[in-house]
Amino acid sequence: MTSVSPSVEVERETPFWKRLGRIPWTWRITIAYLTVMLFIPIAAMFLKASTEPPARFWAIATSDIALATYNVTFGTAIFAALLNGVFGTLIAWVLVRYDFPLKRLIDATVDLPFALPTAVAGLTLATVYSDNGWIGSLLAPLGIKVSFTRTGVAVAMIFISLPFIVRTVQPVLQEMEHEIEEAAWCLGASQWQTFWKVILPPLFPTILTGVALGFSRAVGEYGSTVIISSNTPFKDLIAPVLIFQRLEQYDYSGATVIGIVLLSISLVLLLAINFLQAWARRYDSR
Repeated sequence: MTSVSPSVEVERETPFWKRLGRIPWTWRITIAYLTVMLFIPIAAMFLKASTEPPARFWAIATSDIALATYNVTFGTAIFAALLNGVFGTLIAWVLVRYDFPLKRLIDATVDLPFALPTAVAGLTLATVYSDNGWIGSLLAPLGIKVSFTRTGVAVAMIFISLPFIVRTVQPVLQEMEHEIEEAAWCLGASQWQTFWKVILPPLFPTILTGVALGFSRAVGEYGSTVIISSNTPFKDLIAPVLIFQRLEQYDYSGATVIGIVLLSISLVLLLAINFLQAWARRYDSR
C-alpha cells in the first residue's frame, strides 16, 4: 500500500472554497476577466440560439442563403490566409534579411491595416479597384472585375489580414542564426535546399500561427467587405452581413444562429490549425 503524506491528507480535508482562496491573484484576475469578456458573452449567445426549436435552428443554419454565405466567408478567408502565408513570409524575409532605402517606411506601412478604420479601407479599395480606378482600369480590359464581386471580398480580406502573418514571422526570422545556413552551404546545399530543409521546418509552426490569426481576422471582417462587395445573395454576400441584415429585421434569434455556426466552424478550423502546429513542432524536435 502507498502511504499518503500528511500535507496531502490535510489538503484533501480542506474545504473546496478555502482552497479557492489560496489561488494567486493573477489567476483570479485572469479567470474573472475571461469570464466577463469571453465566457459569459459566448454562453449568452448559445442561450439565445437555444430559444429556437431544433428544427427551426437547423432550417436557419442550413438555409440556401446561409450555406452560400458560409461558402463565401470561409472559402475566401482560407484563400486570403493561405495567400498571405506565402507572400507575408516573403515580405518578412525581405524586411529582415535586406537593407534598402525607405525600409523603415515600408516596415511601418505593413501595420497600416491595423490602424486604418475598416470602412476607410473598404472605401479606398473599392475606389482603387473599380473599373475607373488606378488598378481596376488596368484589369477591366482583361475582363477582370474586382469591386463589387467576390474577388473584391478576397482583396479586402487579404488587405486586412496581411500584417498578422508578417508580424508573426518577422521576429522568428530575426532570431534565426545565419551560421546554420552557412553550414548548410558549406556542406554543398543549394539555396533552395537550405530554405526547404533548414529554414522552413522551424519557421513552419510560426507561419501556421500567422495564417490562423489572419484567417480569424478575415472571417470576422465586416467594415471593408461590406463596401467593396455588392452584398448580393448567392454571389458575394458574407455571413457577417447576413447577420446584420437579420438584425435589421429584428430576427435576433436567427442572427444568433448564424453567429453560432460561424463560431463553431471557426473553432473547428482553428483547432485543426493548432493540431498542425503541434505536429510541426513535434516533427521539428526530432
